[in-house]
Amino acid sequence: MTALIEIRGVAKTYVRGKQKVEVLHNVGIDIAAGDFLALMGPSGSGKTTLLNLIGGLDTPSAGSITVGGQRIDQLGSGALARWRASHVGFVFQFYNLLPMLSAQKNVELPLLLTRLSAAQRRKNASIALQLVGLADRANHKPGELSGGQQQRVAIARAIVSDPALLVCDEPTGDLDRQSADEVLSLLRQLNREHGKTIVLVTHDPKAAEFATHTLHLDKGELVEPTVTAH
Repeated sequence: MTALIEIRGVAKTYVRGKQKVEVLHNVGIDIAAGDFLALMGPSGSGKTTLLNLIGGLDTPSAGSITVGGQRIDQLGSGALARWRASHVGFVFQFYNLLPMLSAQKNVELPLLLTRLSAAQRRKNASIALQLVGLADRANHKPGELSGGQQQRVAIARAIVSDPALLVCDEPTGDLDRQSADEVLSLLRQLNREHGKTIVLVTHDPKAAEFATHTLHLDKGELVEPTVTAH
């Protein structure tokens, strides 16, 4: 399988006052196109930092990150924002939905950055909602939906621009087990049936079981990976 993501010698250091905090040290991994990878590790191990680097929300202090043949660590902030809008869908623990907008309008939001017509935006958002099983909730506002439904709306918003890559930061951290399993099953379906490459950060071993394999981070370094059998 071709590597969609190539990470080479990546380090990330933050400066807090006079103190330098090295969060990632010399991380190197390949993530294949069509993979579903779970990143696990204790709090403060650098999981979210690595996820943010992969998704282009942050840039490394050293090393290189190539996604789909493009060195994203070399892009300026404007080019990086355009790259993210075209290539990456983000799913966070808290759904970040706008409470005054319907599910349909929330899903349409990323498309406002594109040149699509209003009619095409509506159509694409409807298809995304259908894909996550919420076509019948299109006109509901977030407050009228359960937590699991809100997260599925957030996933619809993440996939509406048809990105190759989904990065998910603790997407089930705020959900009960049943809702969490429904959201994870949806992610697995997007991976298997629609070819989305997914990188999932989770504390939950049950969530990691939905991935094709798991990598563990500890103190900013990758430790021996474990393989999940399916």
